[in-house]
Amino acid sequence: METNGNSRSPQPLPYTMHGTDAVRIPGLAADISQQIAKYDSSEFDDDKEVQGGDAEGVWAPEIEQSFQEALAIYPPCGRRKIILSDEGKMYGRNELIARYIKLRTGKTRTRKQVSSHIQVLARRKLREIQAKLKVPGQGPTSYLDAAQREKALQSMQQMSSAQIVSATANMHPRMAPPVTYGGFWQHPGLGQTQDVKPFAQNPFLGEKTPTSLGMGMSALTGATQPTSPAWQGRSIATQKLRLVEFSAFVEQQREPETYNKHLFVQIGGPVTYSDPLLEPVDVRQIQDKFPEKKEGLKDLYEKGPQDAFFLVKFWADLNTNISEDTGAFYGVTSTYESPENMTIQCSTKVCSFGKQVVEKVETEYARFEGGRFLYKLHRSPMCEYMINFILKLKHLPEKYMMNSVLENFTILQVITNRDTGETLLCTAYVFEVSTSDHGAQHHIYKLVKE
Repeated sequence: METNGNSRSPQPLPYTMHGTDAVRIPGLAADISQQIAKYDSSEFDDDKEVQGGDAEGVWAPEIEQSFQEALAIYPPCGRRKIILSDEGKMYGRNELIARYIKLRTGKTRTRKQVSSHIQVLARRKLREIQAKLKVPGQGPTSYLDAAQREKALQSMQQMSSAQIVSATANMHPRMAPPVTYGGFWQHPGLGQTQDVKPFAQNPFLGEKTPTSLGMGMSALTGATQPTSPAWQGRSIATQKLRLVEFSAFVEQQREPETYNKHLFVQIGGPVTYSDPLLEPVDVRQIQDKFPEKKEGLKDLYEKGPQDAFFLVKFWADLNTNISEDTGAFYGVTSTYESPENMTIQCSTKVCSFGKQVVEKVETEYARFEGGRFLYKLHRSPMCEYMINFILKLKHLPEKYMMNSVLENFTILQVITNRDTGETLLCTAYVFEVSTSDHGAQHHIYKLVKE
């Protein structure tokens, strides 16, 4: 599989809780996880520590860079252990950082050295922040009043060293690990274990994050405030059109005023600057799963604009007790917003083994609301093919069988300007069955060609 060696900001990986003493991080590329797991744990024991403390020789630039990359990848988790997605072994965060350094540089750093370095950096960063907060009218926090400064100081003092260092590490772009595009289809249909949408912020910081600063850690570290909207680069959007929400559901009326609604898939919710930027996936890795002739994914991507193309991996929630008898309504709701007043056309193509099975085309007109134009395809009925597909899928006895079927099932949705024919958004959807107790999950990628 090819990797992308370009610089990009490392992002915290998604994770799930496993009891009270462990978390699972499934998002790291499998090849990195496997290499990290090969090292003998004794190599990172504290009694192997070399002399030098926190000196330059111990934390030379190349080692420091790998250290910072690992900080951004692995979230602070207190005394909890971290489980990598495939091999199931549990590691402390500091040992994973040490293993990552070993993988990237070939140099050994012990758990104790990592812990010591985190504490040194945290004390240094805390002094810098305290100095800025204690001088009214100077620096990037000059807008804070005395009460806010005091509250921020108290919040900072309650944070652990790992939380302070990780919070500030994610504010600065560094060289990140190569992205393995092939990992997306690594275990076709059967072996994907990740079932989590990345969180908007690190929950391990809990209530100790200094939210009283308004603009967060970036204000404290002197970072300039972004001028672009938070959704740019973090959601399905271009400058002309943005997907605000998307859901597919089944609904059944129980009482005259009571409805039971179940969501199969859903995209929505606020987007913040703390959300990671979308990861890239090469369009050539997936284009054979969609029609290749005219108006297929390959043809559309070549025509562009290429910033309008996205990939969504859904983990669909089929765990519903809604009766399959008549009376259940299967529908799709999607909302878009735009600074422009236009008429949009939405084409939804259901594909099997890369071939189009059925297409639904809808037209929607703009409604001006809240300073922008809204386009809402509300409760659009699912086609008969989709309803039957869902019902047959639910009847399969095992999830691996469902995923085997879904490996060859895709949906291509194209939004165009009806009058000009311009592609506004093109989203490719692929699916697996959710194994989470938290319902449907998803992950959004940016389609690229490199």
